Amino acid sequence: MPSKTVRGLFVGLATLDTIYRVASPPGPNQKTTAHSQELAAGGPAANAALTFAALGGQATLVTSLGSHVLAGFAAAELQERQVAVRDAARDYTGTPTVSSIYVSDGSGERSVVSVNAAHQDIPVPDWLPETLDGADVVLLDGHHPRLAVAAARLAHEARVPVVLDAGSWKPVYEELIPCTSFAVCSADLRVPASDDAATALLRRGVPMVAVTHGPDPVHWSSRNARGTVEVPDVEARDTLGAGDVFHGAFAYALARTPSAPPGPLLRFAAHVAALRCTVPGPRSWLDTPEFTELTVLANRLGDH
Repeated sequence: MPSKTVRGLFVGLATLDTIYRVASPPGPNQKTTAHSQELAAGGPAANAALTFAALGGQATLVTSLGSHVLAGFAAAELQERQVAVRDAARDYTGTPTVSSIYVSDGSGERSVVSVNAAHQDIPVPDWLPETLDGADVVLLDGHHPRLAVAAARLAHEARVPVVLDAGSWKPVYEELIPCTSFAVCSADLRVPASDDAATALLRRGVPMVAVTHGPDPVHWSSRNARGTVEVPDVEARDTLGAGDVFHGAFAYALARTPSAPPGPLLRFAAHVAALRCTVPGPRSWLDTPEFTELTVLANRLGDH
């Protein structure tokens, strides 16, 4: 019997990324020639949605792009990768968020310059509730705060699991935390008036918190348990979007197996994110035999 197709709703930032692969990022008053350049849609929610769709899920992205030609490029690339884009700012004619990214050829580390969503204040569209129909999971990245809060509350009322991509602290997190089922955090996250982000989030009512540490083990904790998940040891060639990929893969595993303990969900996400780090370029990793093997594994999640 074919596996059930799971549906994920992703609310947050979509950008147009200009990606340069360089020996090293340029310093002050310095020029450098890139080994290669690529254009691709980016942003935490967008990359997570793209990963979810590539694994076999039905992904809908609620974001702000607008009618600018550059926004059209980003939207088209996402749709080509089977992500349904619902634009909450279709009448916006300004330039969308364009991120400039340098990926170092030797280490795979990335440097990013972006305004994120700081130049936009997007109202909540009246069609937002319908996007939640049939969703198995909702992921929020905290960008476009009004959209995020509205989606979080709708999902919480509908008892749909909410995954919070918690990178750097954003004030809107205070409103999102009461609706959050799973917070997947960067080790860089600093919660105000707290020395330990995971403990602070648990105390504020988040049922499960996971903290990623790049190539080091993922630590997770809940009210009654805690654990560690090893990350595959790989040679990093390109870390751009690896955290977003982790969140998208975690959301997919959660949607497929909502009653599973945290360990297997995080382990699956770690394997997908590790593969992404091994292949240069924003999309080439999706075309590898290794990713095909992961999609087979993904579609067996929850099968008995």
